[in-house]
Amino acid sequence: MRTVTSTPSANLFRPLEQGDPAVVGGYRLAAVLGTGGMGKVYLSYTPGGRPIAIKVIRDEFSEDPEFRRRFQREVQAAQRVQGLYTAPVIDSDTEGSRPWLATAYVPGPSLAHAVAQHGALPLRSVLLLSVGVAEALHVIHGAGIVHRDLKPANVLLASDGPRVIDFGIARAAETTALTGTGVSVGTPAFMAPEQAAAGTVGPATDIFALGQIAAFAAIGSPAYGEGSSHAVLYRIVHEDPDLSRVPEELLPLVTRCLTRDPDGRPSLTEIIELCHEISPEPLRQGEDWLPQSVHGSITERLRLPEPAKTPPPQPAVAPTPTEFSPHQPAPGPVHPYPQQGFSPAAAAPTQSAPGMPGAMPPPPGHPMGPTPPPGYRTPPPVGHHAPYMHPQPPKRKRTGLIVAASVVGAIVALAVIGSLLPDGSDKDNESKPPASSSTGGGGGGGKGAGDGAPAGANKERADPEPATYEGIDVTQNYGVMLADNPPRPEDGDVLYADQDLYYYVDTLFSDTYIGSDNGKLVPLNNAQEGSLETCRAETRYTEKITLDQIGDGSQFCVLSDAGHIAVATYHGKGESGDATYVTFDLTIWRNAEEPKAD
Repeated sequence: MRTVTSTPSANLFRPLEQGDPAVVGGYRLAAVLGTGGMGKVYLSYTPGGRPIAIKVIRDEFSEDPEFRRRFQREVQAAQRVQGLYTAPVIDSDTEGSRPWLATAYVPGPSLAHAVAQHGALPLRSVLLLSVGVAEALHVIHGAGIVHRDLKPANVLLASDGPRVIDFGIARAAETTALTGTGVSVGTPAFMAPEQAAAGTVGPATDIFALGQIAAFAAIGSPAYGEGSSHAVLYRIVHEDPDLSRVPEELLPLVTRCLTRDPDGRPSLTEIIELCHEISPEPLRQGEDWLPQSVHGSITERLRLPEPAKTPPPQPAVAPTPTEFSPHQPAPGPVHPYPQQGFSPAAAAPTQSAPGMPGAMPPPPGHPMGPTPPPGYRTPPPVGHHAPYMHPQPPKRKRTGLIVAASVVGAIVALAVIGSLLPDGSDKDNESKPPASSSTGGGGGGGKGAGDGAPAGANKERADPEPATYEGIDVTQNYGVMLADNPPRPEDGDVLYADQDLYYYVDTLFSDTYIGSDNGKLVPLNNAQEGSLETCRAETRYTEKITLDQIGDGSQFCVLSDAGHIAVATYHGKGESGDATYVTFDLTIWRNAEEPKAD
């Protein structure tokens, strides 16, 4: 069960982890905002107290000289972009041990997150969204930048209009050692045909993405459907989009933007004019441009954690102002397996191979052992900690045991005294008819009780008892079935294996998400309790959830076609060797519904 408090949401502002820095470029970090394909994003503050978002580039890119050269050039170009609908770049370091850049913090959910949580947006919101993104692209293109990766996750919804982020950064990753091995830059569902077929990009590529964003906001799903990256890219290149659910008023805008020929797409000026023509009322950005439900997400992101007040750990050699300073753990032992019920003796961690990154001896007191089978409760490699794990609290003093014993003794004494008192149950119930009465007299006899019928004969079948499983590690491209006890991740082609819940990673197209091909998923917002009743009542469904839509503690329902219902609690992503894994807690109600017919 989740509770809603006035403190910053743990899903939005996660604490720094074991491998996170305490300081980047002189900025003291306060929380983790998210993790993307190119790096990790942190919350920090300027000396004057303004919140900022700092993206630290991944090691794989940092070690590539061509990436560094391109990244430096693109950051310099991005610093020239100063529009009302962009998040400005305010600081950067492209030459340090790990490059980073800082932008203004935007207190608003991404379009992807808002649609996943609250559904499609109304017509006025979609038009204001389109106008704002068009104005942002006008400034971005004016600086000589093509975004190349414009998608719902890169459009933030602020209280006074949208903000486009990460413009031009994808270009730095092109033709590097990583992309040269087959990694594609860009999100398949929102690529333009020329980008998907030949890698050709230009300003018209972003126009196509704008049409995709407008359609996504209006219908709540991509215009070219979902599924494997290869299938989506084929449809984008060779087929027309499914616009049957797009509101009729928006069809002229979406249809023109999604023209397969780049030369046939409208200019940004034409898009803005078309939006004004479509709108039944003047388009003016204001506090009411979004539905009230989405405004709650904005309010939540305004409850920022306080800046760190203690000085960061000082290394042996003082770093330069732009040097990347590793975060130091708190003094004292750190237990590497704080999951309930997990025994290091049963599945001891393995040591990295000599010469491999991160190779180090096991912690004191933990013997070496064989590598546990992948997928089920897989521990992280030595030298790493599972996502969002914290040191175990110190043992309590014996005084606590004395107090507890005293309380137990008092309860026993009260129970003995109570047993000597007269039984008042008859007095409490003397005005009530006997529960087993089958006569028709006395207050109507109870609705639906037939004469002589056994008690409870007309009641609905009781709900199944839930079964809870904690710390299930699902390795990439593994999946689980809710009917299994316990649910053990199985390897296979997760896109075609009819699994209830799987974790999919496509290394070719950088496509990563949690999905189901034997049912539906329902992301729950912070105000919803993860329960059987909530899962049954929800009408919002999706077949996949990207990792940027959820954080540690996020919950979603899994509705299996076999009739099982589960609440999954997400606990982050980790790495084990060359593979990644995600960790869930699962509460499962088996046979809660009738199975769906094939």
